[in-house]
Amino acid sequence: MIILSVFVFIFGVCIGSFLNCLIYRMEQNKKATGRSFCPHCKHILSWQDLFPVFSFLLLQGKCRYCQKKISWQYPIVEISTGVLFIFIFLSFGFVSDFGFRASDFIKLCFMLYIASVLIIIFVYDLKHYLIPEKVLFPAIFIYLAYRLSEIFTSNFASFGSYILAAAIASGFFWVIWFFSRGKWMGFGDVELAILMGLLLGLANVLAALFLAFFFGAIISLILLGFYGKNLKSEVPFGPFLITGAFVALMWGQQIIQWYVQLFKI
Repeated sequence: MIILSVFVFIFGVCIGSFLNCLIYRMEQNKKATGRSFCPHCKHILSWQDLFPVFSFLLLQGKCRYCQKKISWQYPIVEISTGVLFIFIFLSFGFVSDFGFRASDFIKLCFMLYIASVLIIIFVYDLKHYLIPEKVLFPAIFIYLAYRLSEIFTSNFASFGSYILAAAIASGFFWVIWFFSRGKWMGFGDVELAILMGLLLGLANVLAALFLAFFFGAIISLILLGFYGKNLKSEVPFGPFLITGAFVALMWGQQIIQWYVQLFKI
């Protein structure tokens, strides 16, 4: 298990490096294909510059060719992706005493794909206050197809739960967006809620929404108190939704049970 976990972490770090590349090329409206290059001097990077995290540390956070600083986004995204992949791998018991089943492997691949998409959206929305539909829409359709395929191995009621979760979550944000005329909530959050519902199901998506507003309130208070923000300052909500989704994905049932026990008479 330890060897598998190390492999999953390394794989996640490498995927995180690829996600950084995609985020930059989306920002610059460039094609996803082609060799990596320095965003400052445009010099093509050699193989020793492309080791995730290690190259950043060895180069002391600077480009080998122009000596300009490399953004901390790169190692943070790489390490975060590796850690998240390990959490997903370990939290759902994909490996048991009976081995690694093909159905588990397929489910793991879909979950890691959606996690990668959410990481891209998290970083992009945090930097640009915009949820990129070019990665969100394919993820919605792909995960919807995956949920449809589960009908053959589970039941229709389970599929209906995910559809209901997507409808309730997106409908909730649509109401906020509609009545505020986009001032309180962007329409991208409405679309992101569809993916969250398909990923989490009804109970966990409610936990994710609660956590998102809780995290958002805490961060907003910090910004108001320590960084001179005011009530009219814009704060992207997508990162809070994604954080809530990840926490609910890992510990949603435990949070719900704790909440029920807390208010149980």
